[in-house]
Amino acid sequence: MIITTTDFIPSKNIIEILGVVQGSTVRVKHIGHELLTALKSIIGGELCSYTRLITESREQAIQRMIEDANQMGADAIINVRFVTAEITTGAAEILVYGTAVKIA
Repeated sequence: MIITTTDFIPSKNIIEILGVVQGSTVRVKHIGHELLTALKSIIGGELCSYTRLITESREQAIQRMIEDANQMGADAIINVRFVTAEITTGAAEILVYGTAVKIA
């Protein structure tokens, strides 16, 4: 599956637009992470546990978007975008969406 943020794929022709596909996940922070965050805010540095959490969340959202595209019979997804939204205190949604297409 080709996935791109552009509205075209070099050397490929888009022969059919199948529609919008999306994938999302909602994650909540662990209380242990909050304690480490408080400490890191004092001494500085990367919040590695949050970096891993966001990376895993993006990957899961992408996989769900790909599954959505596969169900439509897509060869590629173009114009891919990410959105993050706070759902409630300590919980955030990662949403990825794009346009499923057939290519030649």
